Amino acid sequence: MSTPAAPAIRDRNTLDDVLLAMDVVDTLRHREQLVLSELDAGAREAALLGRLKEIYAAQGIDVPEQILKEGVKALEERRFIYEPPKPSIAVSLAKIYIARGRWMAPLILAVIALGSLGAAWHLGVAVPEQERAEAARVELAQTLPSETGRLHREVTALALEEAARLKADALKADADRAIAAGDLTAARTARDALALLQQDLAAVYDVRVVYGPGEARSGVFRIPEDVPGGRNYYLIVEAVDPAGRLVEVLVSSEEDRRSDRVTRWGQRVSEAVFESVADDKGDDQIIQNSVIGRKSQGYVSPQYTVETPGGAILEW
Repeated sequence: MSTPAAPAIRDRNTLDDVLLAMDVVDTLRHREQLVLSELDAGAREAALLGRLKEIYAAQGIDVPEQILKEGVKALEERRFIYEPPKPSIAVSLAKIYIARGRWMAPLILAVIALGSLGAAWHLGVAVPEQERAEAARVELAQTLPSETGRLHREVTALALEEAARLKADALKADADRAIAAGDLTAARTARDALALLQQDLAAVYDVRVVYGPGEARSGVFRIPEDVPGGRNYYLIVEAVDPAGRLVEVLVSSEEDRRSDRVTRWGQRVSEAVFESVADDKGDDQIIQNSVIGRKSQGYVSPQYTVETPGGAILEW
């Protein structure tokens, strides 16, 4: 049973010897002047060993001479001296890895932030842009051709005026050119104009002079700049469908050439018609013959039952 114990004793003695040798080297390193004065001066090893014995004796440490020799030899071989590695890519990478505790957390946070920004840009910008582009492609390839074709057929079927049919043909040609050129805005504009033309042709309404409580006036006159002393007479009218609802119609002002879709405007009439309506309203504030025109289906503009030179105003 004593055989296994021997290696353990030898291992412990060997470790003690190594530690003593390391201590000798450390003593020599801290006594740099001693090394320089003895070794650099070519002193014999025996003299250096003697000095080392004196140093350890002064500390009350008995170091075997063999250990002292091992220490001197180790010093000469720089066995226990750390020499930093020379600069290289491997050394730099090792230093970066060792310092990972300082830079890894900020790097991870930066990567997460960049990833979040990338995802936000993708979902908030790239994907919607792709969806808009695809929707525009489908609209140009399918929706707009179908809608403009349908509206043109409906207008052509409704129109009882050659001017309305010619206008529908022009708008359809504009839409076709815009679609072929990939101009979504122009194609939509032509489609919308066709839709309004179809709406105007289908509309049925009366042109009625306004009167009654809350209506300050039923007509006005203007003195035109190009005819000093002359007068233009206008009745304030509105478009009313058979159900009594107001209808928006396209009206152009002869004063400033502005066009707008309105339910009420000033319609120019002759002086005689203007005075007749004024007399009709004057006795009881009621206009018995308030309807002065009617818009039938298939026509763009109303047909007036009173004398009118044409023209209208949008402000009075």
